[in-house]
Amino acid sequence: MEKSEFITLIMPFKDKLYRLAKRILVSKDEAEDAVQEVFLKLWNGKQNIENYKNPEAFAITMTKNYCLDRLKSKQASNLKIVHNNYQTSENIEKKIEANDGVEIVFKIMETLPEQQRIVLQLRDVEQFEFSEIAQMLDSNETAIRVALSRARKTVRDAMIKNYNYGIS
Repeated sequence: MEKSEFITLIMPFKDKLYRLAKRILVSKDEAEDAVQEVFLKLWNGKQNIENYKNPEAFAITMTKNYCLDRLKSKQASNLKIVHNNYQTSENIEKKIEANDGVEIVFKIMETLPEQQRIVLQLRDVEQFEFSEIAQMLDSNETAIRVALSRARKTVRDAMIKNYNYGIS
């Protein structure tokens, strides 16, 4: 596979990989590093990419696994420090953006369990089909539907609580 073929095939879903990585790792810098690492791994294995039915799903699975490995690694304590610094330095900006309903939803999504957060991101933000998500997460469609339903209910309940707060 030539460089131009690789770029044509892989680059269109760069933003999806970044958004998933950011959802898992929180930090913009860590998410960018994760996507860069995944691209490097894809480039090193470029001769095998044509063997995959869905290279995009493969790349997303790689990104998810890489990010989860980063959180579980010995560097996780460093990531927690980065997360804390990131959250405090961005606190003022986030408070300003919190007035936007979408930002509130994304904030609520950060509180969801990992599986629900990833399923909600892939289905409602990235618009993947249930079968594709099940393949990416090595799960079955029923489990994906249940996780999505629970995630949506949690977000809906939190939004109702948020908007009804202070109303008698």
